[in-house]
Amino acid sequence: MEKEISQAVIRRLPRYYRYLGELLEEGVERISSSDLSSRMKVTASQIRQDLNNFGGFGQQGYGYNVQFLYDEIGRILGLNETHRIIVMGAGNLGQAITNYMKFEKFGFVITALFDVNPKLKGKKIRDVPIYMIDELDEYCKNNKVDIAALTLPKEKAETTAKHLVRLGVHAIWNFAHVDLDLKDSRVVIESVHLSDSLMQLSYNIVKNS
Repeated sequence: MEKEISQAVIRRLPRYYRYLGELLEEGVERISSSDLSSRMKVTASQIRQDLNNFGGFGQQGYGYNVQFLYDEIGRILGLNETHRIIVMGAGNLGQAITNYMKFEKFGFVITALFDVNPKLKGKKIRDVPIYMIDELDEYCKNNKVDIAALTLPKEKAETTAKHLVRLGVHAIWNFAHVDLDLKDSRVVIESVHLSDSLMQLSYNIVKNS
């Protein structure tokens, strides 16, 4: 049976990947867990414990080979594969996500946007075409879709998400202000509630003022 990895560890993996990428840009070839700890503000024992979930990767007295660890964490995160994304909603947020070119560096390729506004039909955002929502079924039938980003009003999000599941989409990146209830499906959901993040920031401002 495959070992169950805690969500806390999984949430830290992108941070490891980001910091290791910065080390590579600086020309660093190897690093100890204590040096990585001081950079990331995570204890050295936590780093060793996290990485031991996947085999460790370090050598006593040597530390970690930065390039090897960067590549291995990228593989664990699935960044050695291409993930095709469609964006549901071509409003300001949908267009901003499509315009963010750094996603492609990590293998996330946005292939299409969908909207109900007929004025947007046939237009492109950074060479990514906008289709009408009634073209969604045909598009999914003829194109591989791994992830759907939902940038829709919350009243449309759950119905759209359930329809996407029926069309075979594997994962949903949810920006709508609603917690999706898709318990009966095997689809993976990652919700990004921007207002929640701002409210946490507001709390910390008040607490520290």
